[in-house]
Amino acid sequence: MSLLVTRAPAKINLTLHVLGRRAGDGYHELESLVVFTGSGDTLTLEPGPTLGLTVSGPTAGPAGPLDDNLVIRAARHLARLRPGLAQGAFHLVKRLPVAAGIGGGSSDAAAALRLLARLNAIAPEDPALLAAARATGADVPVCLDPRARMMLGAGESIGPTLGLAPLAAVLINPGVPVETAPVFRALGLAIGQRHTVAPHPIVAAASDAEALMRVLLPTRNDLEAPALQVAPIIADALAALRHEPGCRIARMSGSGATVFGLFGTRSQAARAARHLGAAHPGWWVRSALLR
Repeated sequence: MSLLVTRAPAKINLTLHVLGRRAGDGYHELESLVVFTGSGDTLTLEPGPTLGLTVSGPTAGPAGPLDDNLVIRAARHLARLRPGLAQGAFHLVKRLPVAAGIGGGSSDAAAALRLLARLNAIAPEDPALLAAARATGADVPVCLDPRARMMLGAGESIGPTLGLAPLAAVLINPGVPVETAPVFRALGLAIGQRHTVAPHPIVAAASDAEALMRVLLPTRNDLEAPALQVAPIIADALAALRHEPGCRIARMSGSGATVFGLFGTRSQAARAARHLGAAHPGWWVRSALLR
């Protein structure tokens, strides 16, 4: 079989409400509206007898040990569930920043599962794919089919696709990796404790951009305040976005440090990205359509 190719887009948490910390396993329970960019990393699979991974690209350096990469871990989990699984050599072109709150590694892992499913004629709805995704990481299940939907629980439960209108956005990562665990520690919830917050609004399927913006205005990312304690530069990136003409909402994604600004039009977002990129050459700045 010839080389198989897929994209691994960035995952953006438009909202992230923390409901509490579960008594049984200690995981934080979330409600999050997740959307995806149109581009990101690229993963290829060359079928062969040996499972392997090579990495290149502008952010390949911080990707970590290859044998512990989420791509390899996902493949091994699926192989345990499907003995005799055909595999091969993966190559990852890494463009997304690492430890950035946009699910780069999780999206790469989900891409690996999609390629292995294609190679082995495994149906997308096969329970083994979701089981392997859950075993690999909390954000991997929502990345299996990268389209807008709600992510629930500790990430193990995902809602139906929503078919939302695309949102013009600017993404900024200020160049500081932020690990998830310290942010949750800074949130300070004890095991079994509930987080007394307003409920997440219902997001209607096929919402147009204006209706979606209105729904998003009262929502929040409950990890933003604790992340600012871990990486104060996030506040600078948010402030820079809020000063750009046409920015309607500026918020952090995931556990940071990437932030996003939602704009009324694509041209406003493109102008803002050019301005911010020139003003902050050390930051990773991209315009994007989120859907």
